[in-house]
Formats: sequence, structure tokens, C-alpha cells
Amino acid sequence: MSAGAVLDAARAQGVMLAAAESCTGGMIMAALTAVPGSSSVVDRGFVTYSNAAKCQMLGVSPATLDAHGAVSEPIAHEMAAGALARSEAGIAVAVTGIAGPGGSEHKPEGRVCFGLADEHGVVTETVEFGAIGRDAVRAATVEHALAMVLARLRA
Repeated sequence: MSAGAVLDAARAQGVMLAAAESCTGGMIMAALTAVPGSSSVVDRGFVTYSNAAKCQMLGVSPATLDAHGAVSEPIAHEMAAGALARSEAGIAVAVTGIAGPGGSEHKPEGRVCFGLADEHGVVTETVEFGAIGRDAVRAATVEHALAMVLARLRA
């Protein structure tokens, strides 16, 4: 997946991009902004590693965090919706997951929840990358997030 392809598709649609990142710590925005000319379609990124940051910067509900935990589709949904609402973007992607090492029986290492918000609403999904190592989970998360954005832009 090429960040350049995402930028080209966003340009073609006249859409600005935003990202809300937890487990990737800004890597999605870094991939996009590494491409010359990205400023024409990249609006902003939110690095919301802590639960407090998710609530303060994106409007994630503490009640949702209490009910589902940070690594969940409801949180990815609220993160994506919050990034869209708090930006000039027309599409926002959100990621929250357990890059590792660690995890639990209920939330294993390599689980990442994704959210994608635009004018048509919010979609979420969970991907189990497995215990492939922290760096590999984070890289796979960036690739998957960019693929989600590109698919939505081309739909």
C-alpha cells in the first residue's frame, strides 16, 4: 500500500485527511507526510496514546472506555468520529490496538481496531495481526489503515 496512492485518491476526490492514532503513535501521518505535496490533502493527526488524550482531544466517552476498554471497535468508532468532527477533513481513520509485547487472553497482542469516518458514517473492524512483534504490528497497522482509506476514497 502506497501513501502516495492514498494522497492521489484524496486529491482526485478533493478530500482532506485526518488520523487519530493510538498504537501507531503518529506513524500513519508520518507515512502520508513523507510524500512531497501531501500538504494539499493532509489536514491533521491526533496522537492519543492515553485514555485521557482520547477523551480530551477526540471526545471519546469515559463510559465507553469503561465498558469496552481502549482496544475495541466502539473506541475506534468514537476516535474516528471525533477526528472527523475536530478537523477540516472529509475522511478520518483511527487505530487503537495492542502492538506488544503483552496482551491478555481477551485482548491478545496484535489485535488492532480500526475506525473510518466520513460523510456516510463510521465503519469499524478488528484485525488480528498476531504476536509478530511490536514493530511489525505497527507497520501492518499503518498499511491496513492506508488501505482502508484508499478503498473508501475509491468507492
